[in-house]
Amino acid sequence: MGAADTSGYALELQDLRKNFGKSEIIRGANLAVRPGDRVAIIGPNGAGKSTLFNLISGRFAPTSGQVLLHGQRIDGKKPYEINRLGLSRSFQITNIFPKLSVFENLRCGVLWSLGYRYTFLRFLSGLKDANERAKELMHMIHLDKKRDVLAVNLTYAEQRALEIGITIAGGASVILLDEPTAGMSNSETSRFIHLIREVTVGKTLLTVEHDMGVVFGLADKIAVVVYGEVIAFDTPDAVRANARVQEAYLGSVVADAQAGGH
Repeated sequence: MGAADTSGYALELQDLRKNFGKSEIIRGANLAVRPGDRVAIIGPNGAGKSTLFNLISGRFAPTSGQVLLHGQRIDGKKPYEINRLGLSRSFQITNIFPKLSVFENLRCGVLWSLGYRYTFLRFLSGLKDANERAKELMHMIHLDKKRDVLAVNLTYAEQRALEIGITIAGGASVILLDEPTAGMSNSETSRFIHLIREVTVGKTLLTVEHDMGVVFGLADKIAVVVYGEVIAFDTPDAVRANARVQEAYLGSVVADAQAGGH
């Protein structure tokens, strides 16, 4: 990875830009996230949050600028290449194998990280390390009792938990979660925040989230994106007090969150 690793950052965006035709969606975004930080990316609709995630995870190539993972440039690489370098992402829409059981979903997620490539001659039931890791993950996401249930038959919250399990299955050090609590009830959201905290211990987490209660309950730092730029990146308290953020985005939303004790 070279001398760039001396920066000590898990993930860096350097003057990142993305144009779609004549429209500039990301306009020189800069961000430097340290290992172990939990970062929520917030901003108004159309600010470029999802585009930023797509640039980081390799779904889009930037028009200019750089994305570095532990000091190594990953901009322009394919998503699976970035995943193998230690970055994993979940999506707004649940992304699981519906006709496989909970256990089978998780076992699929661990195979590559354990060194099993495209070999179809092995019987998966005989892969002791993969089976043990899948069991560990199943316990972490509290789906032990649903081991043999097909993913399609899980509740929505259980499907989201399974997707989190698949996302962390490969042992990635940097995890991207795209609106992980969308569509959940208040009680489900509360449990899910706790789950995310549990399974990402020791990892670097970036999440796009609209629910301010989730943001202030989960994040150590908040990055505010407005018109394709990161206008603030600081602790939740500092972001709450940032006049530019108040004017550009948060306003009464933060006041409501504070009043609610979030």
